[in-house]
Amino acid sequence: MTDQKQVALITGANKGIGLEIARQLAQLDFTVLIGARDAQRGEAAADLLRAEGLDAHALVLDVTDTASVQVAAAQLGERFGRLDVLVNNAGVSLDDMPPSTVLMEVLRTTFETNVFGVVQVTQALLPLLRATPAARIVNMGSAMGSLTLTSDLNNIRSGYWLLAYASSKSALHAVTVQFANELRETGIKVNAADPGYVATDMTGQQGFNSLQDGALPAVRLATLPGDGPTAGLFSIDGPVPW
Repeated sequence: MTDQKQVALITGANKGIGLEIARQLAQLDFTVLIGARDAQRGEAAADLLRAEGLDAHALVLDVTDTASVQVAAAQLGERFGRLDVLVNNAGVSLDDMPPSTVLMEVLRTTFETNVFGVVQVTQALLPLLRATPAARIVNMGSAMGSLTLTSDLNNIRSGYWLLAYASSKSALHAVTVQFANELRETGIKVNAADPGYVATDMTGQQGFNSLQDGALPAVRLATLPGDGPTAGLFSIDGPVPW
């Protein structure tokens, strides 16, 4: 490997917030890898960023498929030998109904992507993250996974029916803290980013925050200095309670 630019992988990055995170990191002179399940969509997203003069490449990666994760990790290792930033952005939101009516299949599918996929990808890429002096892992959390906020009846979030999605994000926050605690002495920082309510396919193109603002918390966490925090959840406005 001759290229000494920092390398960032963003999962689920062929559109929406993931693509915008990739764009902003590339604008900061990262080589960005567009993780996408579909090769054509991943290439189209990488082409879009390259047309903007950015250093972007597609990487086929299905976070729910062990073989796909292993192949992607091997390809990344062979090409770059290290990974400076991992943004676990891939996620799904499949429920909008009272908790008493949510199907077990919806819960399992949601957790498979939003929780188990993050653990699987992080474990597979840790050797490459350890190969760089100060790697950063960013998990895409959510204020909807904050027990403090969603249990407060005066908070608007308490009125949403999102059993599968919200509980998966709560679990992801716990995953974030567990990895952060394991890696505290290595220089690797692990945090969760709350993008806010952004108009994307996941939200039916409804939201208050722009894509640019939604991506900003993850980009900030991906580029933390050595004295930056670890094991936290952060929005564009700062820390968010667990």
